[in-house]
Amino acid sequence: MPLVTTTEMFKKAYDGGYAVGAFNVNNMEIVQGITEAAREQHAPLILQVSKGARAYANHTYLVKLVEAAVIECPDIPIALHLDHGPDFETCKSCIDGGFTSVMIDASSKPFAENIALTRRVVEYAHDHGVVVEAELGSLAGVEDEVNVSAEDSSYTRPEEVEEFVSKTGCDSLAIAIGTSHGAYKFTAAQCTRNEQGVLVPPPLRFDILEEVSRRLPGFPIVLHGSSSVPQEYVRMINANGGRMPDAVGIPEEQLRKAATLSVCKINIDSDLRLAMTGSIRQYFAEHPDHFDPRQYLTPARANIKAIVTHKLIDVLGCAGKA
Repeated sequence: MPLVTTTEMFKKAYDGGYAVGAFNVNNMEIVQGITEAAREQHAPLILQVSKGARAYANHTYLVKLVEAAVIECPDIPIALHLDHGPDFETCKSCIDGGFTSVMIDASSKPFAENIALTRRVVEYAHDHGVVVEAELGSLAGVEDEVNVSAEDSSYTRPEEVEEFVSKTGCDSLAIAIGTSHGAYKFTAAQCTRNEQGVLVPPPLRFDILEEVSRRLPGFPIVLHGSSSVPQEYVRMINANGGRMPDAVGIPEEQLRKAATLSVCKINIDSDLRLAMTGSIRQYFAEHPDHFDPRQYLTPARANIKAIVTHKLIDVLGCAGKA
């Protein structure tokens, strides 16, 4: 099965009450861990690449790694997606370079400028058989070159979505309902603490999601910044020389609820970074004499596979849906 677009994936997800996982990739071990989990769980899959990943690993290397994954996983649909494309030129480069889906993120621009830039990308992408994700509203947090303060973030305005989608022709829409980029999604002041002293983040704005869905029936919605920041990996990092106090993510039960509604794509990146970093830190603490990358990257890859398997089954609900 060659690389596919997300069109059929999202239709099945919307009708089936689940979401497809969109996992960011930066190197071979991450690609392998994700795709091995999806293959075993027979789950549809989106592998996404940021501008930062392209700068780090090179566009060609990343595309060839994903093409290798397609060969190794012939029975599951895989889409290759550009995450947070900052401009037309980056989107065009990915469209011309083998991607089947791109995101143009003009959410920081005024409404009319967001429409104009998104429309330009859509026209070029559709002429080349590629689908486009756009964004309305602005998520707080840090991810690669995306850096938005809590003060500058804004919820999606449901009254704008119909005009935006109709004027741009985008194929899916990322909205802001309280998710956030990075491992520090909320400050302690934004959270409460439970009886164990663990931070509890504010709930997602399902009222916005439901109103957007009412205005755009059948249209696929995307959630960015949806890592849950598993505390076992935070503890693993901190126990082995790291310093990540009060790192907190989105509760998985809220993501599962979103997946049963109109959310067809949920982005997960920080959780993979935490699993990899925690594994490597622990390995070096236990084996200070080792220096072979294959030794410490093997458990890191295994933990990425384990966390993706959990997400596919228990959070996204897409296991067995390929």
